Amino acid sequence: MSETNKSDAMQNEQVIATTLEQATIATTNNEVATAEKSEDVTSAITEKAVSEEAASIGVADKTVTREDIIARLQEIAAGEDALNCKSETEMLKIQFYKLRTVELDAARKEFVENGGDSATFIPAPDALESEFKQTMNVIKEKRSAWLQQQAAEQQANYETKLVIIQELKGMVEKAEQGTPAVNDFKALQTRWKEVKNVPQDKVNDLWKQYQQLVEQFYDMLKLNNEFREYDFKKNLEIKTKICEAAEALVDDADIVSASRQLQQLHVEFRDAGPVAPELREEVWARFKAASTAINKRHQAHFEEKKERERVNLEKKTAICEAIEQIDFASLSTYQAWNDKTQEVLDLQSQWKGIGFAPQKMNLKIFERLRAACDEFFRRKSEFFKSVKTSLAENLEKKRALCEAAEQLKDSEEWKDTADKLAALQKEWKSVGAIPQKYSDALWKRFIGACDCFFERRNKATSSQRSVEQENLKQKREIISKLKTIDAQATSEEQEAQLTALSKEWNKVGHVPFRDKDKVYKEYKQAVDAIYERLHISANERKLSEFRSNIAKGGDNLGRERDRLIRQYEAMKTEIKTYENNLGFLSVSNRKGASLVDVMHQKVEKLKADAEIVLKKIRLVEEQMEK
Repeated sequence: MSETNKSDAMQNEQVIATTLEQATIATTNNEVATAEKSEDVTSAITEKAVSEEAASIGVADKTVTREDIIARLQEIAAGEDALNCKSETEMLKIQFYKLRTVELDAARKEFVENGGDSATFIPAPDALESEFKQTMNVIKEKRSAWLQQQAAEQQANYETKLVIIQELKGMVEKAEQGTPAVNDFKALQTRWKEVKNVPQDKVNDLWKQYQQLVEQFYDMLKLNNEFREYDFKKNLEIKTKICEAAEALVDDADIVSASRQLQQLHVEFRDAGPVAPELREEVWARFKAASTAINKRHQAHFEEKKERERVNLEKKTAICEAIEQIDFASLSTYQAWNDKTQEVLDLQSQWKGIGFAPQKMNLKIFERLRAACDEFFRRKSEFFKSVKTSLAENLEKKRALCEAAEQLKDSEEWKDTADKLAALQKEWKSVGAIPQKYSDALWKRFIGACDCFFERRNKATSSQRSVEQENLKQKREIISKLKTIDAQATSEEQEAQLTALSKEWNKVGHVPFRDKDKVYKEYKQAVDAIYERLHISANERKLSEFRSNIAKGGDNLGRERDRLIRQYEAMKTEIKTYENNLGFLSVSNRKGASLVDVMHQKVEKLKADAEIVLKKIRLVEEQMEK
């Protein structure tokens, strides 16, 4: 073959190799752009996750003080760590303000306990905050200077590579004239690889210019086949190692780190020279397959994270709605407020067990929860303040009733005084609750004055006492009959005897005051023994006792009926509230299921209690008709 034909064959072969290499470069650039974009997202998400995690755990180590945090920040500011400790700096900043919040809450609590109004609380100046901000500014200035330095270095590298490109253009022109300088060309390639980062927006355009000139130089270069084969073999070894490194990353547990390392491998693969034309497609396909597997895992990782956050948002939204829909009108007692407070605290505990919501909603949903809880506790505070005022007013009323009863206890106008004391007792019942610490003592004072009068009257009316003694005798006989009911008789027979004796008991009048509690206790024990023997439930027993009590209710039946109706309506309202809240709760995790079970149990108990109250209402109405 002539020298000219050999040269033409080599040029044709090189053109094919260049075409394949350009296709490789284009595909590689797309993969790199995708990886770089993924890395930006990964960095942003990771940094945000660190910040949110620090905020969610609060002050984990109670021994750390704000002075300790400032001391550590000053160490960072004084050394080179300021450039590499961004995550730690952010966590220290969050912890500093968390500790400050704890101090403010404690000071506000102490201020309120000492009689102050929470709305007028003004925190004392914080001397440490100025020092903290000054130290953070030093760290920020260092980082800013470092970023400016990096930008300047990248711009200088960019200008250096432009110079190398100009020199390559000169070499290509010489190669076209038949005077290629291979060693100088290799030296320029080495210099190109030694120049590192350039501005991100210049990377692809700069690389295309460089690669085009390299390919042109190879096209013009009249190398013998041995040199070309050696160069191809060396490049094949480099790219094979890069493929092996990429394949090793496919199963890496840390997919974020694996994706970051893959980007660097793409740069190295791109910088390596061409391989033999018949192997180029195979080598690139191998590297691309590993890259695709890693990128799919990387994408799946963030899709799973996104789905978890979506589910978490739904759970947190349900909790917010459950608190927002609390029926404050139904909370009219201490117990109702305390029960509802425990429910809110349980929901807050459930909230803490749920992970992060999507980044753009995480703060909003937390603010919604906080607003709902703040409203609940504000309403509770108002209720307790109003009740406190009412308790004080009731206390003064009952003290006045005690004084009135004490003025009457020595009277000998038996009928008139008895009516007055009865009126006072009726008024006492109409007065609402008083503070617990005064309740027992004040009641003993009032009932003591009443009992003193009635005991004096009883002594003065011996005939009445003889009647009471006769009544006592009859009640003891009834108790004896209850104890002798045949246990071998049928349940219906025993229950019939029990009912008859209970009616007989209710017909018997008063007994001597000093024997009243004792004889009733004996009666109650005898009745309870029969109930237990007959396996009669507590609810049925309550209804039976209630039936016996209202048999002699007289004029009080109407008032008792009104009281029971109010109680029944309050129970229905509470049941409805629970059932509404159940509709908003999720049972997709164990904690949510546990809360739903508890609420279902409460609803069932309330329904059972409401049914008992309804039966009592019917018993009262039947008695009123009689």
